[in-house]
Amino acid sequence: MDPQEKQKRLRRFEGLCQDAGIPFTFQRRAIFQAVLDSDKHPSANEVFEAVSAVGSGISRATVHRNLELMAAMGVITKTSHPRGVSRYDGRTDIHHHLICLRCNSVVDFDDDQLNALKIPDTSSYGFEVTGFQVQFRGTCKNCREVDSAAVDER
Repeated sequence: MDPQEKQKRLRRFEGLCQDAGIPFTFQRRAIFQAVLDSDKHPSANEVFEAVSAVGSGISRATVHRNLELMAAMGVITKTSHPRGVSRYDGRTDIHHHLICLRCNSVVDFDDDQLNALKIPDTSSYGFEVTGFQVQFRGTCKNCREVDSAAVDER
C-alpha cells in the first residue's frame, strides 16, 4: 500500500473514531499502522511484536481489544484460519485468500469470477448476507519445495 493510501486510511479511521466518540489514541494509531504496514496477514501476537519493537509500551490485551474494535468498525478485516489463530488484513476491498496449512501463510487472491458470484437467497433462514470471502486451503509452493527436497535427500 502506498504512503498516500495509508495516510488516507489513517484519516478515515480517525474520523470514524471521532464520529463514534472513541478517542483516537497513539495506541490505536500504532496498531492500525502495524496492520497496514504488514506485507502479510498478521496475527494479534505478530501485531503486538511489531508495536513492541518500536518501544510503544502497548500491552498484548490492548492490541487484541483494538484489533477487534477495528475489525468491527470495518477499517481492517479479520480472517479465520483453520488452525484457530485469527489473522488481520489491512485490505477491506473484496478479495480472497490462499491459506497454506503447513506454514500458515495467508496470501491475497483476486479473481473477478469469484467476486461476481451470485449470493444465494438466505431469507428463509432469516439471514442477511452482507459480504463473502473465499478461502482456498492447501500447500504453498515453498512448503511443497521443502517436501520435494526432503524426498530427494532420501
